[in-house]
Amino acid sequence: MTTHQIQVLNIKCEGCATTIQTALNKLKGITSVIVSKEQGLVTVSGVALDRDQIVQELTALGYPQIGANNFFSKAKTFITCSLEKVS
Repeated sequence: MTTHQIQVLNIKCEGCATTIQTALNKLKGITSVIVSKEQGLVTVSGVALDRDQIVQELTALGYPQIGANNFFSKAKTFITCSLEKVS
């Protein structure tokens, strides 16, 4: 079993954490996803994990790895959080 810890930006609420967990659990080989919104940390465990694929998925969701921030990612997560609060 392999474990990767990835520090990401833009985790603002439980809705963000749920979005990350749901998406990453669909990737091949992943057995566990733990999201700490307080630390901005995503911990992924599983077998034969592709760290680059995980980082790409997080970025596509709007949660880029620290050091890879861009405006689009911030805007995307802001909208997602707003929608979670409305529903």
